[in-house]
Amino acid sequence: MEPVVGLIVPPAAGAVPPEGAQLYPQGVRFIAAGLGLTRLTPEGYDAVIDRIADRARALAAQGAQALALMGTSLSFYRGYAFNEELKAALAAATGLPATTMSTAVVEALRALGVRRVAVGTAYIEEVNARLRRFLEAAGFEVAALEGLGIDVVGQAGRVPAEALIALGQRVFAAAPRAEGILLSCGGLRTLEVTVPLEAACGVPVVSSTPAAFWAAVRLVGHDGRAPGYGRLFALGATSPPATTAS
Repeated sequence: MEPVVGLIVPPAAGAVPPEGAQLYPQGVRFIAAGLGLTRLTPEGYDAVIDRIADRARALAAQGAQALALMGTSLSFYRGYAFNEELKAALAAATGLPATTMSTAVVEALRALGVRRVAVGTAYIEEVNARLRRFLEAAGFEVAALEGLGIDVVGQAGRVPAEALIALGQRVFAAAPRAEGILLSCGGLRTLEVTVPLEAACGVPVVSSTPAAFWAAVRLVGHDGRAPGYGRLFALGATSPPATTAS
């Protein structure tokens, strides 16, 4: 039987993001539970953050063998240490290996050898400032950062691919000697923009939802490879040590 990965997703509907089946059509199965997040603001995150453990337990009861919190800003907004605490709480609640979207983008950037990064986001400035602090605490140099000013859940998914490519090109142009590009927000539909953006700029591109799936499947023994979706998915990196309950 295919291993099952449980996803805790921000929207109330609790649907599995479509990138999962695109990247990994076989070899792993995904299930999801929704948090009901409505606003991409600190107040919005505060309103749902205490629901995460309950959703994790529900997914474990449905057969999940690993867990991923699918919300970048939801996991970085209180800082690097809090993201680590979230992973530990997921593991403690379920006894399962766990990751978060913020951990995934950090692991992906590190796997690609990126330290100096140009960042494009969906976010408002307050959330961007928190992302900058998170990335710096994780050891990265943020060479440029620009957000789209979106604070309502669902709106990021309407940003067209052309606008995302343009955003990536702008932040890269503003960041001399950047070694990679990060597109941050799980709501942005970035899977189809990675390859053209990597070709245009000549550096690796990491984005939230694809990176989260890459990190999540590695927790259940998949190597993460997905040919045709950019440099990260050509790596086939060895799975990292899993976060589990002690």
